[in-house]
Amino acid sequence: MTFNAIIDVILNFLSNGLLNATGWQIFFFTLAVTHITIAAVTIYLHRCQAHRALDLHPIPAHFFRFWLWLTTGMVTREWAAIHRKHHARCETEDDPHSPVTRGIKKVLLEGAELYRAEAKNKETIQKFGHGAPDDWIERNLYQKYSALGVSIMLVVDLLLFGMIGLTVWAVQMLWIPITAAGIINGIGHYWGYRNYECNDAATNVFPIGILIGGEELHNNHHTFGSSAKLSNKWYEFDIGWMYIRMLEMAGLAKVKKVAPEPKFNPAKQNVDLDTLQSVISNRYDVMAKYAKSLKRTWHEEVEQLKNKAGVEHHHLKASKKLLKREPTMLAAPQKQQLSELLAHSKALQTMHDMRIELAAIWERSHFSRDQLLHLLQDWCARAEASGIRALQEFSFRLRSYT
Repeated sequence: MTFNAIIDVILNFLSNGLLNATGWQIFFFTLAVTHITIAAVTIYLHRCQAHRALDLHPIPAHFFRFWLWLTTGMVTREWAAIHRKHHARCETEDDPHSPVTRGIKKVLLEGAELYRAEAKNKETIQKFGHGAPDDWIERNLYQKYSALGVSIMLVVDLLLFGMIGLTVWAVQMLWIPITAAGIINGIGHYWGYRNYECNDAATNVFPIGILIGGEELHNNHHTFGSSAKLSNKWYEFDIGWMYIRMLEMAGLAKVKKVAPEPKFNPAKQNVDLDTLQSVISNRYDVMAKYAKSLKRTWHEEVEQLKNKAGVEHHHLKASKKLLKREPTMLAAPQKQQLSELLAHSKALQTMHDMRIELAAIWERSHFSRDQLLHLLQDWCARAEASGIRALQEFSFRLRSYT
């Protein structure tokens, strides 16, 4: 082979790699491998390791561990510890990546840096990292040489595709920092819709969870943290849950917990211990339905409020959202604005106060079941005697939980 021929072979290899793939083939390869990485994060790191929502067979568990070593360099114990701390300290100064305390720009653009900084906090890893893998390969390869995996991935991409493999590798390396560290930790606590008023700012970014493996349904997750399934409404789709069900049918996974689904008996009229247990178990669904009743009452009251002296018209529209929010999540100016509105509407004031009373029932952990039952029975009796149609209908519905 002549020198020129050798040069041509080298140049061809640098341009096309071993596969000589087309642009579309490279695109779909990149899409596939980044999706596998997302699946590994949501199924293995998040739902299995951090929240123990499912158990994985050693085969998929080790595949996910190996794949994450190649494509992210993340250490299982560090990721699980940081995420558990996020839930335990959510929206406080101790939250490793809350846009509420750090600003959306900081979390969105520097989410990976925040993760790396927290990974160096030995107290976090020691306190929240329990139960993570601690076998020989974890200690002597994945933890000890966390950067080796991504280096191997770079070599593989270059061999397969030539110099364009560098771009493929860069996309792989940026995929988790952008989608998980940025979008979920940032936008997922800043913008979107909320099915449930959980005690933090978590939102559902989008109802169809494919691009980020179902993690788009972040409000659902923060409401039911230990659920292996992140979709809750009929119009929501969690592709991560689909993969888990496929693994379960193949005997490679075992789901331990999912969010409770409320059951109703329309003929049931007595508020008994069964009602109490069901209401407490489904308290987030209860409060979501109560928020809808509040919204309905607001619509009935708003026309009268517009004609009342002292009511700021530009505050009326905003007040509907404030009534829906969890009262403890309102800032001082919002509480003041809401208080001014409620002073002009006895119906809204009553519904607001009774919402707080209802939520307090399952917070009284030191009460006996009989005491809690008496509180719930009294609440229903007062709701039905209030003369407020939405509140009465809600109470009748509450009686049917079973």
